[in-house]
Amino acid sequence: MATTAVRPRTVIELAPRAHKAPALRHLGPNWYASVMGTAIIANAGATLPYQLPGQRVACQLVWALSAVALAVLLTARAGHWLHHRDQARAHLLDPAVAPFYGCLAMALLAVGGGTLIVGKDLIGTGAAVAVDTVLFTAGTVIGLVMAVVVPYLMVVRHKVEAAQASPVWLLPVVSPMVSAAVGPLLVPHLPAGQPREALLMACYAMFGISLLAVLLLLPLVFGRLITHGPLPLALTPALFLVLGPLGQSTTAVNQLADVAPGAVEAPYAQALGAFAVVYGVPVMGFALLWLALAAAMLVRAARDGMGFAMTWWALTFPVGTCVTGAAGLARHTGLDAFAWLAAVLFLGLVTAWLLAAVHTLRGLFSGRLLPKTA
Repeated sequence: MATTAVRPRTVIELAPRAHKAPALRHLGPNWYASVMGTAIIANAGATLPYQLPGQRVACQLVWALSAVALAVLLTARAGHWLHHRDQARAHLLDPAVAPFYGCLAMALLAVGGGTLIVGKDLIGTGAAVAVDTVLFTAGTVIGLVMAVVVPYLMVVRHKVEAAQASPVWLLPVVSPMVSAAVGPLLVPHLPAGQPREALLMACYAMFGISLLAVLLLLPLVFGRLITHGPLPLALTPALFLVLGPLGQSTTAVNQLADVAPGAVEAPYAQALGAFAVVYGVPVMGFALLWLALAAAMLVRAARDGMGFAMTWWALTFPVGTCVTGAAGLARHTGLDAFAWLAAVLFLGLVTAWLLAAVHTLRGLFSGRLLPKTA
């Protein structure tokens, strides 16, 4: 009688795949908000109607910090795409994360604009123009691409419901408005005639792209608040993102009006100057209304135990755009009220930046924000 020995099957369990640079796996595009929030401190502080001794030097240091932070973050994000492509693709397909890809463009634009505003004091005007040209071009191209790609993904790939509407949805369509606001800084450095006028008109076109897109999305955001109640605690600071297109559009029309006389003929230049006030004053009024609403919701969330999250950076850049918007209205109206408004908002901006920066550094050193786990 023959017997057959059956050898037991050995089950080999595969160990989880080890990722290179594990700390970078969770480094999402939302981190660019920290660069934006830092750069706007320098940009807003240098353009305030009131200047204290040493204020410009402080703005130069903050701009240098934002430039270093941008370089470090660009390198880290490149490592993220190199070593964690699966996670990077997952971010694009996640409706909660994909809109933050607009922050890359705005970070480039904010640092580029600061290069011409205060960075030129350190590196010279010629170098500043060259750097800003590169950053403005890259930021504008990326911003326009994301203004199409992210809404496209939201329509055809993301599965979203009305209850998921969030101010974060505004991020990819706001970046062209940032281009419209910082683009005028380059206009005087272009040859007179067609080049200057072309850039001026391109900035107004991007102003329109962003403004109309925001007008489509903002009712969805407010409707969600009315029908579904407050946002989750960690997401509550994102309400301040609505201030971004409001303050940035006011900044844009005033910046464009400043350079219009050297780019277009007198009748149009005067009309654009009037438009800056006629548009900017009502929009700034609505921005203050939304600021009060968002602040009330933030206090409510804090009382309910809201902890730190990277959404706290939403308290910086949007408020900074209101500072630059109010400063622009102060220039064009001559009203001290707008100058004081800019100063008060700037104090709030600095306070919010300090809180967000301290908690971010604490989270980095503790490993809570970028855990080295899959």
